[in-house]
Order: sequence, then structure tokens, then C-alpha cells
Amino acid sequence: MAKIRPFEAVRPQPQLAKQVASKPYDVLNSAEAKQEAVGNAFSFLHITKSEIDLPETVDIHSQQVYDLALENLNAFLQREVLFKESKPCYYIYQLIMDGRAQTGLVCVSSIDDYNNDIIKKHEFTRPEKEQDRINHIKTSGAQTGNVFLAYRNQASIDTLIDKWKTTKNAVYDFTAEDGIQHTVWAVSDETIIDQITSLFEKEVPCTYIADGHHRAASAAKVKLAAPESANYFLTTLFPSNQLYIMDYNRVVKDLNGHTEEAFIAALENQFTVTKVDAAYKPANLHHFGMYINKQWYSLIAKPGTYNDADPIGVLDVTILSNNILAPIFSILDQRTDKRIDFVGGIRGLAELEKRVDSGEMAVAFSLYPVTIDQLFNIADAGEVMPPKSTWFEPKLRDGLLTNLIY
Repeated sequence: MAKIRPFEAVRPQPQLAKQVASKPYDVLNSAEAKQEAVGNAFSFLHITKSEIDLPETVDIHSQQVYDLALENLNAFLQREVLFKESKPCYYIYQLIMDGRAQTGLVCVSSIDDYNNDIIKKHEFTRPEKEQDRINHIKTSGAQTGNVFLAYRNQASIDTLIDKWKTTKNAVYDFTAEDGIQHTVWAVSDETIIDQITSLFEKEVPCTYIADGHHRAASAAKVKLAAPESANYFLTTLFPSNQLYIMDYNRVVKDLNGHTEEAFIAALENQFTVTKVDAAYKPANLHHFGMYINKQWYSLIAKPGTYNDADPIGVLDVTILSNNILAPIFSILDQRTDKRIDFVGGIRGLAELEKRVDSGEMAVAFSLYPVTIDQLFNIADAGEVMPPKSTWFEPKLRDGLLTNLIY
């Protein structure tokens, strides 16, 4: 069963929360992070991506970057931009995007649960990305990146959290520049804390990593060389019925020597191909959109070209890989092949058109989103999804709640 604990969060002064809160470190490159933090001395990006305060000639994975992260964290604490909570608390974190709300519980989760597969995974990790966060955690002594976990919703937990939200004042409540509202409540009552801990131990047999495989893996590896407090890592747990998974689309640089006509003819062996008049966002499983040469197409996978009985084979990202990317484009490993790129659904179909119309890419594919049940089924089966299969929105902000391990 799921083992969670309250923690003494390092968090911003209420009047500075909006300025401190930053987009997750892994959705911005260094140039974007630097631009994001322009004119904002309180941005948490000075800690999570401290290379923005160094010359561009400095390697972003050099020890100098991690040392500066620690220096900036200490400076934020000394200037009282951030403070450490006086007692362990749980935190309730609500996000509202386009009128749709989702509420999670911020806590620390057991690394033993991660190692024993009570916290289930569905993606492979890349060693270089793990090492970056390992170095950041070990040098700064802080878990600054929140791991987004999902669990099958339980009415008893929902009731307890909803009651706290409706009867207590929030410690933070602001709307970020992207229009997403962030509201946080601190749960300091020891009786309620014990009830929450007990409910997860009794009613939640496992949790699932929705976003943050590298952060979780890094925290687990830091434990090997860290003190007892590193036995837990920073997480936010969301009930499955509140989660929203967006499409994660693909763009490909070239047609691998095929003419456009030959490429479309090859597609017709596996798909029903139809020209459409406008950008095509699939509304059903096994339906795809394709954009090439200023024209959108609908692609519907033909029966017999996929395996609905296989939790991996049923995924549209698998069908795209098996029936288009591998046989037509010779793209066998999407993690390493430089001819393919991934576009999160938050950017919209216009981004696919832009990438193709610019000449940067030859063709784009829009996909139907993976469902939360598909994610759970794959993780339960011990399987691994193809890379870049899920895009969750809205995303938690870094800096609102940080866990110090020493």
C-alpha cells in the first residue's frame, strides 16, 4: 500500500508566490528559461536552471551550475524570499485551466515504494537526464522537481480533501501569465494529517508516475548516498478521475526517399486515407491526422493492423510506429532518431502546420490521446510505453513547495 508522509516544505512568502513559481525545469531549454526569468529576481528558475545566471559558454551540466543552484537557494532563504515550514504538513494543490479544476495532495512518497513497484512506471529513463537531477539534488540538498503521481480515486480521500478546501483559507492563490490558476492549502492539523496518511495506507494499493520518471529515478539513486531523510521524495498525488491527458504529436523531417504520391500509396495498405478541409484532431482511438504539403488527411487504421488485446499494441503511438515510422521512414528508435520530433498537444495543431510549412519538417501526425486507463493497464502489466506518449496539463509549478533532504 502507498506510504506517504507530510513534510516541512520550503516555500515562498505569500506575496512573492506568483513571482517565485516557475514552469517545470524540464519543459524549458536554457534560452527559454533565461527569457522567462528576465526582470524577475525571485524566479525559481535561478535555482532549477541556474545556468541562466552564468555565461552561455559554461556547460549546463558542469559542477559550477549545481554549485550556483545551492548558492541561489541559500540566498533566497537568507533574504526570506523562501522560508521553511515550522512543522510537517500536507499541502492541497488545485490547478484550474480553461475552467477545469484538478486537485492533488503534495507530500513525500516512499523511495522503497518506488523500488518495490508500488509506485509504478511506464517509461524508460535516459542516464544523462537522471545524472543531471542527481547532481542537482546532491549539491543543493533539495528536491525541487515535483513527481506527478496518479492513483485510482477513492471517495473517502476526495471527501476529506474537499472539506479542507471549502473550510480553510488558502496560503497561495494566483493566476499565472498563461491563465492557469494555482491555489494551495497547508494541512497542519495533526488529526487530519494522520487520517490522510492512514487512508492512503489502507485504500491506495499503488500509485503511478504520470510525469516525472527522471525526477523519481534520480531521487531513488540519491538515497544510496544520502541521509535517512532522503528515504522519501517530493510528489503530488492526483485522483485518476480528475486528470487530463493531451495528445502528444509527431513531426518527421523527410519522407525517407519516397515521393509524396508513393508515401500516401504506402499508407493505404494499412489505413483508410481521406483528404479533409481543415486541421484534423482525431476524436477516436485508431484515428490519426496527417499534414503534408499544406493538406490535412484523416487516417483510420484498418482492422487487423493492430492488436487490441495487447496493452501496448492498442496504443495509437504503437500503431503509428509499427505501421508508418518503422516500415516507411525506417525510424526504429524514437528516443534517438534525429529525424523525428515531438509536439505536446498544448501547442495545438497550428504548431504542426508551422513546423511543416517552414520546411523544417516534411510531415506531421496528430494522435488521439492515451487514456488514463491505458496508462494504468500498461504499468500494471509491467510494460513500457513508447517514448513521449502522454502529455499532462496543467503542470505543477516549481518553487511553491520544495523538500530539503539535508
